[in-house]
This record gives sequence, C-alpha cells and structure tokens, in this order.
Amino acid sequence: MLTGILIPGCWVFLVVYWNISARSVKPTAEGQDWSGRLARMPIWLGYFLLIVICVYPFGKVVVRRTAVSGWVAVAICALGLLLSIWSRRALGSEWSRDVELKQGHKLVERGPYAFVRHPIYTGHLLMGLGTAIGSGRLVAFAGLALFFVGFWIKLRQEEKLLMRSFPEEYPAYRARIRALVPYVL
Repeated sequence: MLTGILIPGCWVFLVVYWNISARSVKPTAEGQDWSGRLARMPIWLGYFLLIVICVYPFGKVVVRRTAVSGWVAVAICALGLLLSIWSRRALGSEWSRDVELKQGHKLVERGPYAFVRHPIYTGHLLMGLGTAIGSGRLVAFAGLALFFVGFWIKLRQEEKLLMRSFPEEYPAYRARIRALVPYVL
C-alpha cells in the first residue's frame, strides 16, 4: 500500500525541512533548563512508537486497513505536514526547538497563528493521527496519546514564558485564540 511510503515520506520531509530551516533563527535570549526539556519525554516516546510501528508493525489492530482508511490517513498526515511547515514559516526567526525566548522576540499572530496559538503542535498531532490510522495498530494510537501529553506539557511551558514575556499582548491573544483546535480547544 502507498500509505507505507507516503506517511513515512511526510515525516522524512518534515525532519529535513526542520533541520534546514533551524539554521535561520535568532540567537537565544532565555533558554530552557534540562528539567523543562526532560518533561517533554512523552513526545520522544510517542515519536519512537510511531516510527517503530511503521518499521515493525505489531500489536492489536484497532482500525482495519482498507484503501479508504489508507487514503484518509495519508490526507490527514499530509495536512499536518502542510500546517507544520506553514506554521514554521510564519514564525520565521522566532522559532526554536525548545521553549525559549529569542533576542528581540516578537509575538507572532499571523498566518496559522491567527487561528490557533500552537499550530505546529496541531500539525504534528495531525501527522501522528494520520500515522496511527495508517498503521491501524493500538501501539500507534498509544504513541499519539503520548504525543498529545508531551505537546500539552510543552504548550503549558510556552504559555508561562509568553505570559511573562508579553504581559499585555499575550493574555489578549490567549483570550481570543484557542490553543490547538480553532473554536474548540
């Protein structure tokens, strides 16, 4: 099935794009300590489970693999990839892998940030959902759940930093725009 090629291809494209685009960011003004980074271990465990399930499918099947489920999975994963890239481009030099403040940091409210506060996380979660549906395995959905927990932890860390760094702008932005899903969450 093409899902076994297209979904991993989306992830490979994301990794390559992320590493290339990471070269054009501002220097860090305020970094994150090791305990903050360690708190995001669920994200890495989720990535691990999603990668392993693509390479070595095991465990209980919870979504039967059909042509329709395969194409839905690819479409969701591709949508997540596009959202992640759009979001990363909108952030430009303000982006960072870790929760940190850049020198001369500006609050970004354009592009996908006009609809959700953390669209990169939404994009990654969509990619994880597409991967889980594509594999159909319970282990992949466990990876997706870990993804959600890890991104929620990181989201909370970012919210604290942004509230402290933009005490006037960020509360108003936060009151207007949902965190991950427009008008919902």
